[in-house]
Amino acid sequence: MVMGVLAGSVPWYTMMILHKRSRLLKHVDDTLGVIHTHGVAGLLGGILTGLLADPTLCALFLPVTNSRGAFYGGTAGGAQLGKQLAGALFIIGWNVAVTSIICVAINAVVPLRMTEDKLEVGDDAVHGEEAYALWGDGELYDVTEHVPRGAAAVAPVSTTPN
Repeated sequence: MVMGVLAGSVPWYTMMILHKRSRLLKHVDDTLGVIHTHGVAGLLGGILTGLLADPTLCALFLPVTNSRGAFYGGTAGGAQLGKQLAGALFIIGWNVAVTSIICVAINAVVPLRMTEDKLEVGDDAVHGEEAYALWGDGELYDVTEHVPRGAAAVAPVSTTPN
C-alpha cells in the first residue's frame, strides 16, 4: 500500500509542482514527463524495494538467502538498500552517457530542436496539427495564419457547421 501511494503521488508531485519551481528542470524539454514517469518512479521503486522488501516474499522468489529490506533490520537490510542505490546510480550514469552519445550523433545529421521562430508559432504550423488538441474543440489549423514566405495562401478551413 505504501509503495502504491508513493508511486502514484511522488512522480505526480515532481511533474506538476517541483518541475515548475526548479530552475534546473525548467530548462529540460520534457513535454511527456518522461523524467517523472520513468526516472522518478523507477528510482522511487528501487529505493522503496531496498527499504520494504519482505524477507518471506524474498525467500519465495530470490535464490539469495537472508534477503530483506532495511526496515526489516539486520545487516542484510542495509546491504539490500545499498545494492538498490548502486543499481540506480549505474542506470542513471548509463542513461546520461548513452543518451548523450545518441543525441550528439542525431544532431550531427539533423537539428534536435526547432528554431526559435518555429517554436514561437508552435506545432500546428510546423506539423499541420495541434499537439494535445481534443477532437471537436474547434481549434483547427488555419493555414492563412502561418503561410511560409513566398507561398500562396490556401483557402481557410471553415469551423462553422453547415
